[in-house]
Amino acid sequence: MKQHVTRWLPAVAKTAYARTAVVAQNRRAALTVAGVAALGGLAFAPTAVAAPVTSGPHAGAVAAIDLATGKKTATEAVTSDLTTGGDKVPAKADRPTREKLMPHGVEGAQSRIPLDDAQLANAKAIVTAAKETGVGERGAVIGVATSLQESKLYNLGHLGAYNDHDSEGLFQQRPSSGWGTSEQITDPDYASKAFFGALRNVGGWQDLPLTAAAQTVQVSAYPYAYAQWEEQAADIVQQLW
Repeated sequence: MKQHVTRWLPAVAKTAYARTAVVAQNRRAALTVAGVAALGGLAFAPTAVAAPVTSGPHAGAVAAIDLATGKKTATEAVTSDLTTGGDKVPAKADRPTREKLMPHGVEGAQSRIPLDDAQLANAKAIVTAAKETGVGERGAVIGVATSLQESKLYNLGHLGAYNDHDSEGLFQQRPSSGWGTSEQITDPDYASKAFFGALRNVGGWQDLPLTAAAQTVQVSAYPYAYAQWEEQAADIVQQLW
């Protein structure tokens, strides 16, 4: 279901929200391609680097929009002054160990992108769903890494000309493939629990490398792309658990 490098660009990235009635009323609100430049925390290559969170536009976001609209090629370098957002999450004394989070270590070169408030809120929704569905810390890492690959932790609506068929939401799930309605799969709680429900149906998923577990659920055209996000996903889950 993943056909193009610009598929994940948050052309209509939705504002992250908690599972409350007030926030739910706003979950269908979307940004235009131009509006996404106001979202911090985008990068699109395995060489993406981290730096301090701001709320304004930055080079990574501007370059991503230029790439989507044909103004820039994918070979041009992108720099950013943003951070992963880890400084915004208080550390906990009882946080899970790296052995629990990454029992197989990492596979290959790792990517890392900066995170803004919307991405961090969506990561929290995935971690909360992991707790509620019983997939634990390892399941949470798989979920966060999958969303990092699929949508860069943005809750994407329809991307118009850049959309991959009818893929939407944090995991780019498709209504036509039975994941739920458009309204459902753009609800971070629903989408996360749907992902974890499918993951639990994968025999021995706990013992699989991350990319194999994620690919079995997602059936991606790029099955090894998930592996690059394992380390950042583990960092996020360790901070949020």
